[in-house]
Formats: sequence, structure tokens, C-alpha cells
Amino acid sequence: MTLSDTTDALPARPRHTFRSVFPVLALCWLAVFFDGMDVNIYGAVMPHMLEDSGLGLTTSLAGTIGSWTTFGMLIGALTAGNITDWLGRRPILACSVALFSLGSALCAVAGSTAVFGAGRFIAGLGLGGLMPLCLAMVMEFAPPRRAALTTGLLMTSYHAGGMAATVLGLTVAPSFGWRWVFWAGVLPAVITVPLLLKLMPESPGVLLSRGNREGADRVADRYGLPRPTPVASPAAGARGRLDAVRALFRPESRWATPLLWVASFCGLLLVYGVSTWLPTMMKASGYGMTSSVSFLLVINAGGIVGMLIAGRTADRFGPVRVSAIWFTLTAAGALLLKTHMPLGLTYAVVAITGVWLFSAQVMVYATSNALYRDSERATGLGWVTGVGRAGAVVGPSLVGTLASNGSQSWGFIAFALAGVTGAVAIALVPLAGRLGSGLRAGSPAKTAAATDA
Repeated sequence: MTLSDTTDALPARPRHTFRSVFPVLALCWLAVFFDGMDVNIYGAVMPHMLEDSGLGLTTSLAGTIGSWTTFGMLIGALTAGNITDWLGRRPILACSVALFSLGSALCAVAGSTAVFGAGRFIAGLGLGGLMPLCLAMVMEFAPPRRAALTTGLLMTSYHAGGMAATVLGLTVAPSFGWRWVFWAGVLPAVITVPLLLKLMPESPGVLLSRGNREGADRVADRYGLPRPTPVASPAAGARGRLDAVRALFRPESRWATPLLWVASFCGLLLVYGVSTWLPTMMKASGYGMTSSVSFLLVINAGGIVGMLIAGRTADRFGPVRVSAIWFTLTAAGALLLKTHMPLGLTYAVVAITGVWLFSAQVMVYATSNALYRDSERATGLGWVTGVGRAGAVVGPSLVGTLASNGSQSWGFIAFALAGVTGAVAIALVPLAGRLGSGLRAGSPAKTAAATDA
């Protein structure tokens, strides 16, 4: 047991306000900043890597390696959410950061595409585990009426990290080579891991599930949270982890859960497809090398603005409505980028598209927070992000195949289709939830009638 778990409760219990979540939000913000930097590093340096004849990277193979990364994320996301009751969220967060730092170091020394791909896969394992756990921690500690805003603030760090990766790609890669950009990806292990282990509190619900009632109550009191109850805590052990997955298909969420998975698939296809291929696609469309990489910086800057707008808007109008509209606007932006426009107008369209693109997916996470119970949150988010990672696998690979065939413009059409599909899926979640509740509450006759309808 650590200091953050056993610190005596304050004489007067603090109110559960936005200020109470700030320490957890700050630590998760730092971790996700490096997550965003690592994810975007590959796209930022890919044009330079394709010109490095010694590595032997081709456009088709580049897309495949991008999919290896996201396949690692899929495994990491599905695994992390289901073992936190055994090891705790804090050590899993630290291990996730250490893993993607290790992967970045392996990429920096890679002498072949096979070793480089292995490094990206290892990085993906850590990246996949980090995001759902950070989201679950922030949502657990956030005031209920500020959950969407807090989630949006957390995700600004992802885009700040993406901007940092782009700056490294514009400054370090041309002067010192692309390998030094990946060496920068080792910094999270040095900076973030010690801070997480020393300062991050453990989840009160996880502490209670592990039999530490005293520690759970002390952390809850320290941060102004309601003291956890056995109902709100994840069950321990392998059976508990299996029951947590089964709970995602209880009557109230059995139809909504697959819709969230579809929306997350589309959202992550967009996020990772764009993060990996935007500079290369824009370069193939006739823009210069510097401008093409700069588009990644601009779209992430738009992403930061979008997170702030989406979080505040969703707290007022609900994350489902915001996500559906944002997905639709993303589809429109992707279609606009298919046409070659003057450089200034293109920058504007890229920035505005970034406002909608990234926060559409984050509002899928906020919807998950509203749908699932406290005891299901980490598992639910893990599966929403994990199954959605299939979209992250498809996105880079699909666009890589199109690019290798000289059909880059079809990548923008694929992005538009993903936006429309995501909008439809997330918009149907409330209807699916009402259908599930109605089936559970109805009589056998009503249930049969509802099923036939």
C-alpha cells in the first residue's frame, strides 16, 4: 500500500468539485500527451522514412506497419481493462507508458522494417492500455455534471502531443534524421512513470474490490468522492472479469453496446488513418513536403479547439447529439480535402476538420461513461476502445493499400464514409437503450410485441 492510498482523511471532507479531479487530470494529461506524441510521430516522419533507401520502407509496407501498431493497441486495450482489479490501475498505467517508450527506443535503433514493425507493435500494446485507463480514472474522479468537459480537457493533451510530434518531424528529422525523433519517444519512461507511481491515487472502486475498504474510503474522502459500495466496485478475480464483460450486455445496454463499438470503429479509423497518412496523402495531392507535414500540426491544433468546444457543448446538450453532428461534419471536411484547393484555404479546411474529427470519437467515450455503471466503466471503456481499435487497424492499412495503387484520393472518400456510419451508429444509442429498458420492464406480451416491431 502506498502513501496516496493511506493518507489520513482530511478533517472536513472536501466537496466533489472540478478542482478535486485536477491532480488526477494533470497526471493523466501528461501521460496522454506522450501517447499522442508517440501515435503521431510515425505519420510525421513517414515522408522522410520513405526516402531512406537503407530502411527499405514502401508505401504498402508503411500501411501494414501502421496496422501492426493499432493491432497492438487492440490487444492492450482489451487486456488492460480486464486486469486492473488484479494489479490496480496505477501500476498498469505506469507499465503502459514504459511499454510504448520501449517500443519507441526499438524503432530508433531498427536496422530493418521487421524490427521497426516489432517496435511499433510493442508501442501499440502500451498505447492501447493507457487511453481507456486514463479515461476511466478521470471519469471516476470527475463531478458527474462535468464528465464530458473533463474528458475533453484530457483529450486536448493527445493533440498537444500530436503537435509536438509534428514539430519534431519538421525540425529534428530534416536535420538529424528520423531516428532521433523516435529517441524523443523514450522521454515518457523517464518523466511520467515516476510521477504516476508516486502521485497518482488508486481507484477507490478497485481498492474496494481488492478488499481494502479503509484505503478506498480514504482516497474517496481525500478527493471528495462518494465512498464506493460493493455494487459500484468491479468484482475481483477471473470470474469477476468475465462477469464485467457479461454486464455490458445486460438488458439496458445489450443493443447499445454494439452500436458504441461501431461508432468507435469508425472514429478510430478516422483518428489513426488521418494521423498516419495525412502528410503523405497531401504530398501526393501536390503539396510540398513542409506543407504536407504542417497539415498534421494544423489538424491537431483544430483538435484541441474541438475538445474544448465539444466538452462544454456535450455537458449542455449531451454527448450523443454532439458526437453525431461532429461525425457528419468530419465527413463533409474529408470530401472537401479530396479537391485540390489554394494552400491557405486548405489549411483552413484541415483545421476546421480537426475541430470535429477527434472530438467525435471522444464523445463516444463520454457516451460510454453515461451508459455503463461504475463497476462496468473500466471494462466498458476498454471494450469500446479495444473493439474500436479494429478501425484503427483498418484505417492505416486501407489507406496504405490505396496509396500504393496511386489512389490516394479514395482515402478521403473512405474517411467520409466512416464519418457518416459513425454518425448513424452513435445517434441510435439512446433508442437502443430505451428499447433494452422497455424489454426488461415489459410484460411477456409487450416484450414479444416489441421484439416483433
